Amino acid sequence: MAKILFVITLAETGGAQTYVANLLPAVSRRYDVVVAAHGTGPLAGATRAAGGRFVALRHVRRPLHPLRDVLGLFELVALLRRERPAILHANSSKAGILARLAAAITGVPVRVFTVHGWAFKAYAGLPSLLYRWADRLMAPLTTVTICVAEGERRAGLAAGTCRAARTVVIPNAVPAGAVARAALDGGPPRIVWVGRLADPKDPLTLVRALGRLPPASFAATLVGDGPARPAVEGELRTLPAARDAVELLGDRTDVPELLARSDVFVLASRSEGAPLSVLEAMAAGLPVVASRVGGIPEIVVDGETGLLVEPGDPGRLAAAIEQLLGDPRRRAAMGDAGRRRVLERFDVDAVRRRHLELYAGELSRAAGGGPMP
Repeated sequence: MAKILFVITLAETGGAQTYVANLLPAVSRRYDVVVAAHGTGPLAGATRAAGGRFVALRHVRRPLHPLRDVLGLFELVALLRRERPAILHANSSKAGILARLAAAITGVPVRVFTVHGWAFKAYAGLPSLLYRWADRLMAPLTTVTICVAEGERRAGLAAGTCRAARTVVIPNAVPAGAVARAALDGGPPRIVWVGRLADPKDPLTLVRALGRLPPASFAATLVGDGPARPAVEGELRTLPAARDAVELLGDRTDVPELLARSDVFVLASRSEGAPLSVLEAMAAGLPVVASRVGGIPEIVVDGETGLLVEPGDPGRLAAAIEQLLGDPRRRAAMGDAGRRRVLERFDVDAVRRRHLELYAGELSRAAGGGPMP
């Protein structure tokens, strides 16, 4: 049985980690699976549950750090020499660069990279330039680049960070079985946000939008943690109208149940790929208010399954949320339309099959000695 090694920067809760976890049950039936990431978060348990092995990385971290990144490269080279996989499937920005370089150094035949959102779009200034430069260097070393949205493919081609002949679009997907909507109490409509409290998700714009809503017109739950949490808490202290209505729950394992007890899903990101959190909310029958960035417009049909607004604008975000808070019928219609859209277009079994076909095709190409186009 051929071996596939998935590498991702962190094992924490997140969209890229869920993407890998969703693939594992199908991939482990055909391949010897190893997953490597920093930490021992939920992805470690998902790997073992699927029959794979998990390797905790010591030096691969998210922040740019020259010395630690060199150590991370050495660590991955040693891991690849030890495991000798036929396929490397790299995920997330930092691991995507280091793992592809390590795979080229060690001669891994098939090197796959999934873009969950280009890092050069998520960052500004020097980090953006460095990621763009590094991804450009890695493009010729990559057998196949998978983009989770057509918008990400176009952005990568324009930036030179992927090659047209070796780039495919495979959308994100979620399992069809969402938790049934709960019977909600007679309180105000509940807004839910799920994501990492970090700059690309722009939680401060969400909090400022909540502060513009009429007092007592809503309750809000923010699920997730991250470096922006102190700033979010500080902003809430300045917004009396929102302070008492907003709960910060941190990371949770019961997200499906929290979605089922909510009325509107909101995501205010400045940069995205194709967020699984939006698909999960739609699968749960929630209307979505989100930023018009990345692959979100390919998931959310504006005016049909939710409302799209420009990023970084608390006023427009608040206005869109308020439209849905005051219109239960519209919320229900959008939620039903969103669930149908997920079932029809973002089926996890179809996405798993496409990955398995891609792996098999590239292994066959590598075995035949055919050059990469």
